[in-house]
Amino acid sequence: MNAWERVRKVIATGDAVRTADEVLGLDDAGRREVARELPGHIGAARQEAHERHERRQAEASQAEERAMKEFVRAERLRGVSSDEAQRNWWMGERHRHHEFSVNWSERDAWIEPMRVAGAGTIGGAAAVTTWLYRRDFTHWRPTTELGPLPKVIAARPAEWQADLAVRLALRLRGTRAQARDDSAALALELLRRTGAVPPDHDPLVVAWVSTLPDLEGDPLTEHLVPRIFEAEGVGRALRDERLDAPEEDPDRRSWLHSLRDLADAGRVSRDLLVDGCVRRFLLGGNAADLRFFARLHELLDPAPSQERSRDYLRLLPAAPGPVAELALRQLRGAGGLSGDEVNEAVEALLFRAEGKLVRAGLTLLDQAARNAGDDLDHLAPALASAFLCESHEVQERAVRMAAKHAGRFSPFGAEAVREAATVLPADLVERLAEAYGEVESPPVEADDFQAVPLPSFAAPTRKPFPPARDDLAGTYLQLNNDGVAFERWLDGFVRNPAAREAPRGKRAWSGRKELYRQRHWSRPEQWTEALLREAADPGQEPPLSEPEPGMSRGRLPGLDTVSAPQWAVLLRCAEIHAALKAGELPPYLLATPTLTSGHIDPAVLVARLEGYERAGVRALSADLQQALLRLQREVDPDVVERAGRLTSEAGATLARWLKERPEPAMRVDWSHDGDDYTHDRQPGESDPHLHPRIRLQPTGMELVDALLADPHSRPWYDGVAMAYWLLILPSDREVMAMHLVPHLLPLQQRPIYLQHRVIELFHQDGPVGEGLALLIAFLLAEHFWHHTSERGQELLLRAIAAGCLSAVECGRQLGLILRRASVKLSQVTESLDACAREGAHREVWEIMTGLLPVYLPGPGERAHSAHTQALTFAVEAARRADARGPLPVIAEIAARKGTSGFVRTARRLHERLGGS
Repeated sequence: MNAWERVRKVIATGDAVRTADEVLGLDDAGRREVARELPGHIGAARQEAHERHERRQAEASQAEERAMKEFVRAERLRGVSSDEAQRNWWMGERHRHHEFSVNWSERDAWIEPMRVAGAGTIGGAAAVTTWLYRRDFTHWRPTTELGPLPKVIAARPAEWQADLAVRLALRLRGTRAQARDDSAALALELLRRTGAVPPDHDPLVVAWVSTLPDLEGDPLTEHLVPRIFEAEGVGRALRDERLDAPEEDPDRRSWLHSLRDLADAGRVSRDLLVDGCVRRFLLGGNAADLRFFARLHELLDPAPSQERSRDYLRLLPAAPGPVAELALRQLRGAGGLSGDEVNEAVEALLFRAEGKLVRAGLTLLDQAARNAGDDLDHLAPALASAFLCESHEVQERAVRMAAKHAGRFSPFGAEAVREAATVLPADLVERLAEAYGEVESPPVEADDFQAVPLPSFAAPTRKPFPPARDDLAGTYLQLNNDGVAFERWLDGFVRNPAAREAPRGKRAWSGRKELYRQRHWSRPEQWTEALLREAADPGQEPPLSEPEPGMSRGRLPGLDTVSAPQWAVLLRCAEIHAALKAGELPPYLLATPTLTSGHIDPAVLVARLEGYERAGVRALSADLQQALLRLQREVDPDVVERAGRLTSEAGATLARWLKERPEPAMRVDWSHDGDDYTHDRQPGESDPHLHPRIRLQPTGMELVDALLADPHSRPWYDGVAMAYWLLILPSDREVMAMHLVPHLLPLQQRPIYLQHRVIELFHQDGPVGEGLALLIAFLLAEHFWHHTSERGQELLLRAIAAGCLSAVECGRQLGLILRRASVKLSQVTESLDACAREGAHREVWEIMTGLLPVYLPGPGERAHSAHTQALTFAVEAARRADARGPLPVIAEIAARKGTSGFVRTARRLHERLGGS
C-alpha cells in the first residue's frame, strides 16, 4: 500500500488525529504523492462521508419505526386509540431526546482530515492558505477548534511557518463566514508560535480583541495594543465590555481592566492609551462603536490636560453623548478657557439633542460670565446660540442671564444681543426689551405648503364572473392566491362530471403520497386533490382508524385550529367531498359568485333555488350559507317578493335573510397576555395582543356563526390562502377587516400581501369601523423596512379616495398604537405630513382630532417631549386645514398654569382653533 492509499484510507474514517499521525510519518516523496492526489479526491471524500451518514440514518430510522410500532402496540393493549398512541410517541421523552437521530454534522467528517492532510503535504505556504479555506471545506456547523492542524504545521520549516502565519492573518476579512471557521484562531496561534511581526491589517486586530485577553503573556501585545485605536471594528467587537466586570475571574477577564493593568504595570504608557482613546473619538463613530473607548478613558481617569483641550473641544458638537460628557468633564477640569473657547463650547452644547448637555452649556456660559470682567461682549455669540435653541426652558434661562448681566455689555455687545433676540418668542422678547430696549420682530418664515387635489386611484371593475373551469386535473394544484380561480374550479367540478378525470402520466399525484396519511386537510389544494381522487377511483380513501369526538366530516380540521375564513373555505370543500362520496352532488352550486368581487345578484340566487325546487334537489348547507353572505346589500323589492314564494327550507332561509340581514356589533380590544390593556406600555413588557370582537346573536347556521364570531390568530399558512377570503364576505368588509386584524402581530409572521388584502376591502361593501381603521393606522405607522412608509401613505390616500376612511377613528387607533406598540411618533407624523402634501390635509387634521385625546397624557401621567411634538404637528395640521372649533382635551391643557413647552403649544393650538 503506497503513501496515498494509506492516507486516503485514514481520511475515510473521518479521524483527523489519525490523519495527522499518518502524514507526519511520510517522507518527502510520500508527501509529494499525497499533495498531488488530494485535490482530485474532494468529491469522492464528500460522497463517501454522505453515503456513510445516509446508511446510519437509514438504520436509525428503521430502529425508530420498530420502536414506535412496539410502543403503539403496547399502548393499544392499554386501551389507547391508535391516533392517541402515535401522538404519545411523538410527544414522549424518547422522541424529544432524539434517541434515534444521527448527527447531521457527520456529513462533514471528511473535511478536517482533508485539511490536515493538505497542511502537512502541500509545498507552498500560499497554496496551503488557499487549501485550508476552500469553499468545499465549509462546515455545516461553526467550528473554531484547531484540532491537529497546528501539529502538522509545526513540522514544517520555521520560515515557512512564519510565512503561512502572515498569509493567514492577511486573509482575515471579519465576515460572518470566517466567524464560523478556525481562520482567526489559527492565524493568531501561528503568529504567537512563530514570532512573526503581525501585518497591519484591521480584521486581525478585531480577531485578537475578540478573544479572552492575556496581555501579560501574549507576544502579540506590544504589536497590537497601539493598533486597537485605529483598527475599524474594534469598538463594535468590545462594545459589551463593562466597567463592573469581575476582575478576579480569568475566564471573564475584560479588555478594559487588562489594558488598565498593563498601564499600571508600566508595560505600556498610560498617555498612549488615553491619546489613543481621544484619537479614536476624533475619528468618529456611533455611540455603540465608541462605548468601549469611552469606558477605557473613564477607567484610566486621566488628569486634566491643557494640551488635549483643543481635541476635547472638537468632540463637543457631534460626538455621541457619553463621549461629549467626558470631554466636557476634562475641559472643566483643565480650566482657563478663553472667550473664544467658551463661545465654541457653549455653541456646540446648546445645539445638542441631550437636555443634560444643553443645561451644561448654559451652566458653562453662566460661569464664564461670572468669572469675566466688566466687558462681556465676547460672550454675546454664546448668548445668541442659546436664543436659537429649540427648548423654551433654555431660551428662558438665557434671557434671564442676559437681563442679569445687561450692564456689563458695551453698546456694541448690547446691539448684538438685541439682534440675536429676534428669534425668541414674543413673551421672552418683552422681558429682554426691558433691559436692552426695543427688539425688532422676527422675520416671518415662508410656508412651503401648497394644498393640492387628492390623487385619484382606479377602482377595480366588478366584472361578470367567468365560467366554470373545464381543465380540473391540470389546475387542481394551481389555485393559490386566486380566489376567483378556486371558485371556478369548484363550480366546474360540481357542474361538469366529465371534467373530473384524474391526472395522467407517471408523475400523476407525484409528491402527494402522504395525502391519506394526514389526519386533517388544512389547505384547499389537499381537498381539490382528494375530490379528483375520489371521482377517478371511488372509495380509494382509507377509513379513518378512529374518528375524533365530535368529528362528522372526516378530515376537516376543527375551527379551533384555523382561522374562520380559512375554515369556511375548507368546510365547503368537505361538504362537496362528502356529497360526492354519497352520490348526492347538486347539478350546480348556489354560492358561485356572479361578479368578480365575490357578490351574488339576489335575483340569480333566487333563480338557482327555483331550479333546485323544480329538480327536487336539496341544498348543501354550507353552500347556501356562503351564498347568503355573498348577496348584494341592495335588493329589489320584486326579488324579495319572489324569494317569499319559494317553498323549500333553503328558500325560506333566503327569504328571512333578505328581510332581516344580520348586522353584528364590532370593536377591537388591546391586551397583554390576555388582560385588558388600559395603561401605557412599559419597557420590557411583551408585545401587545389585539383582540377583535364580533358580537351577533347566533343564527343557527354553522358557517355564518363561525364567520360572525370573534376572530383568532391561527398558523402562518392561513395567510397563504387569504386571496380566497376576499370573496367570502364581499358585503361585510368590516367583518373581514376584523379577521385580518390578528395577522398584524407578531410582525415576523405577518402575511406579505396583507396590505393588498386591505386595499381590496376598500372596494367591497358594508359599513366600516374600528377594524378597518386599525388596519390602515397600523400599516401607515410602520417604517420597518424600505418603502414601508410610502406604501402606508398610499394606503391612507386610497382609503380616502374610496370613501371608506373613518378619519377620527383612524386617529384614535393611531393614538393607541403610539401608546401600546413599538412605534415612534416621528414615524406617524412623517407619514401624515406626506399625505397632507398629497392633498389629504383636511383628513390629516381629522385624524389628529382622534389621536390627541387618546395619546396625550391623562390624569397621573407626565408630559414628555413627544407629546409636545404631537401638539406642534397638530398646530400645523390645523393651519393647513383652516380648522375651527375647540377640542376639549386641548382646551383643558391650555387652561393650566405654567409655561412649559407642552402647555404653551397647547395654547397655540387652542387659539388657532378659535378658543379664548
